[in-house]
Amino acid sequence: MKTTTLLLFSFLSFSLAHGQTHALTDEGQEVLLFEDGTWSYVEDLELNENEVEIPMNPTEFKRTKSASFLVKSSSFNIGLHIDPKAWSFNKGKTNEDAEYEFESKKGEIYGMMIAEGVEIPLLTLRSIALENARSVAPDVHIVHEEYRMVNGIKVLCLQMEGTYQGIQVAYLGYYYSNENGTVQMVTYSGKKIMEREKERAVEFLNGLVEL
Repeated sequence: MKTTTLLLFSFLSFSLAHGQTHALTDEGQEVLLFEDGTWSYVEDLELNENEVEIPMNPTEFKRTKSASFLVKSSSFNIGLHIDPKAWSFNKGKTNEDAEYEFESKKGEIYGMMIAEGVEIPLLTLRSIALENARSVAPDVHIVHEEYRMVNGIKVLCLQMEGTYQGIQVAYLGYYYSNENGTVQMVTYSGKKIMEREKERAVEFLNGLVEL
């Protein structure tokens, strides 16, 4: 059963990091090509603030003192402070697009850092994340979203849930972009596990910092 669970979450992580390719049409319009064969014009994904009302959480989120080890991205000036007693990490092995993969030492919760050196508006990133998740679980939907100030930077916090082969799954992540690049810092697990361990996942995500 444990092996089956690990394979499932490896596949879920693959869907997050390996989802789309940027391309140009003959007319010069930028499009995103998804793994399932579908595509979208980038301009159609670039929603403005008036079309999607996302609240701002007034709480200021900061990393914990136990998050003492800094994992740096090589793509741009971003990093993640982790508690080395609570989390292990490796260079992306499940797929080449994930820079780092993380696993809680208590088990059951996994994480990924997906970083690239291109700036993407947060609302466009929101659409991309949703499209990628739906490539695995077509019924994936956003159950909660808000902006947060995390260690002095404004991130988009997304919580998504869906079903894959009859198993209820959940994603919880922070999304951030600046002029140097974009990062998707995502945790994922079974829905019931995420409900029970959400505080642990949020504590992990709160290690995200701009360097």
